[in-house]
Amino acid sequence: MQAPGAGSASVVSLVLLWLLGLPWTWSAAAALGVYVGGGGWRFLRIVCKTARRDLFGLFVLIRVRLELRRHQRARHTIPRIFQVVARRQPDRLALVDAGSDVCWTFAQLDAYSNAVANLFCQLGFASGDVVAIFLEGRPEFVGLWLGLAKVGVEAALLNVNLRREPLAFCLGTSGAKALIFGGELAAAVAEVSGQLGKSLVKFCSGELGPEGILPDTQLLDPLLKEASTAPLAQPPDKGMDDRLFYIYTSGTTGLPKAAIVVHSRYYRIAAFGHHAYSMQVADVLYDCLPLYHTAGNIMGVGQCLIYGLTVVLRKKFSASRFWDDCVKYNCTLETASFRLRSQAAQLQIKLCCLSALVQVVQYIGEICRYLLKQPVREAEGRHRVRLAVGNGLRPNIWEEFTERFGVRQIGEFYGATECNCSIANMDGKVGSCGFNSRILPHVYPIRLVKVNEDTMELLRDAQGLCIPCQAGEPGLLVGQINQQDPLRRFDGYISESATSKKIAHSVFRKGDSAYLSGDVLVMDELGYMYFRDRGGDTFRWRGENVSTTEVESVLSRLLGQTDVAVYGVAVPGVEGKAGMAAIADPHGQLSPNALYQELQKVLAPYARPIFLRLLPQVDTTGTFKIQKTRLQHEGFDPRQTSDRLFFLDLKQGHYLPLDQGVYTRICSGAFAL
Repeated sequence: MQAPGAGSASVVSLVLLWLLGLPWTWSAAAALGVYVGGGGWRFLRIVCKTARRDLFGLFVLIRVRLELRRHQRARHTIPRIFQVVARRQPDRLALVDAGSDVCWTFAQLDAYSNAVANLFCQLGFASGDVVAIFLEGRPEFVGLWLGLAKVGVEAALLNVNLRREPLAFCLGTSGAKALIFGGELAAAVAEVSGQLGKSLVKFCSGELGPEGILPDTQLLDPLLKEASTAPLAQPPDKGMDDRLFYIYTSGTTGLPKAAIVVHSRYYRIAAFGHHAYSMQVADVLYDCLPLYHTAGNIMGVGQCLIYGLTVVLRKKFSASRFWDDCVKYNCTLETASFRLRSQAAQLQIKLCCLSALVQVVQYIGEICRYLLKQPVREAEGRHRVRLAVGNGLRPNIWEEFTERFGVRQIGEFYGATECNCSIANMDGKVGSCGFNSRILPHVYPIRLVKVNEDTMELLRDAQGLCIPCQAGEPGLLVGQINQQDPLRRFDGYISESATSKKIAHSVFRKGDSAYLSGDVLVMDELGYMYFRDRGGDTFRWRGENVSTTEVESVLSRLLGQTDVAVYGVAVPGVEGKAGMAAIADPHGQLSPNALYQELQKVLAPYARPIFLRLLPQVDTTGTFKIQKTRLQHEGFDPRQTSDRLFFLDLKQGHYLPLDQGVYTRICSGAFAL
């Protein structure tokens, strides 16, 4: 395939022919013939099919870059940008808690965060200190980290699902001087209180649980009521490149790592989403994602803090309530508990809400599949949602989702909290998580490079550089690092060793540095990219690479969108890893052999799972990513679990119950795999 930019060959041919004295028209015709004969027509086809997409992408890139440059020059921060928004529209709804119908205006959010800033300043916390937040997703969560940022304190946003060792680990690695936890999580804090150290100051926000107040814990709400709600007299000297807070990775393959989020990264992620999907200030965004992760707290809440949109929060995704919420918050919100100082302000907000529609929803991981599993309900036809933004929508249910729910645009994107190679699907290409221009590939220097898919080791050419993938070849997504460019910088993690593992050198050219995403993608001829697998999830069996996401997708579809985790397990004396599928079967009704009959029709022999594990439910992270670490560790050993296990006997052509005797025979090589 001819590389983009090969059109310059026709120009060279034209010049050479002109110098030879041939008439211009004949020269042009000859040059065109040389160009087309050399495959240049493919490049012309790419230009025709992608120019509009690429120009819009370039417009978004330039707009975000200009906005960032303006804020960098002015030494702005996220709190300062928010304060400008709050002063412009103080009585507009900022955050709505769908669980309690409590609404916060921009003025209220500003006042609450000012109280947090003044309180922690009075308590002696200074710029650069770290405070951990362990709180369910509600408006106070946003007000707390925003208020801490106003005084220069960096928040460590803890996953509310953490317990015991992982919770203590995350608190310890954050270097936090204080912990703010919700009353609903007091029991989890009590479990690790002995490991936290006496110097850690603890604050409880919200109503206390049945455990009551924990020892050495202060109630935060009374302290905030006494604090000043005026802006700080002397804000910290911070800029866009300074640290804002820490977000922990999901921990699907080990203990979580604390990724550093600077102010410019927060702005960049929110701004890209805003401009790429043409969001408007009048839009209402429904955010049912965890606020301790990037999608919910930056892509979602960032639309409120930076651009002034109203964001409806629900602390936990509910498939049965999702469309009902979208319909409910189309209305005037008259049932909401407006905590305002004047009736005139209440009336103004209600009038504003008459035109407020939930037009944007967020999804992540398996949310769309969970929604499709729900029975058809009346609310599906009454919502006004035009855009669903997120990542992880499986290609096999993409069109089914849009057709059933009438959502006109899917804003699928690829990215991670710390990465510098985010991409976005801006034109609705089914199945694609984004694109990179084939016409102007150097405008946004990202690339797919060849790797050993078993070890994820980079493959290099004779010059020691990474080998770019051609269209259709799977490869690791990498992004060239430039710390002076907010769109290309990589800030890494609190752990320096974890940071160094994500950086490679001499990737694009000698001596450069690049971020390693850890994810395998495929790019087609037009530059559209498709997610293939999380690094480490691909395994090799019978000389073939098996994509776990592809097998999961097939199994889930055959089983009516059931939760499925697919992974490779080592078998003694056998090369590669055998496929194993953990399937949610809470009622014990799944027939392994009926499933195998269907698998024979849709999966290649090497991709069919050798082992099945039927369990009540498949563990997921807070962002609905399947957790496989424990499952992989336990493997197919019946001593490790009480779940039902099955083994595919290829000679008999069906699954056998896997007990200790069968396990022993497999390990001894008695069964042919």
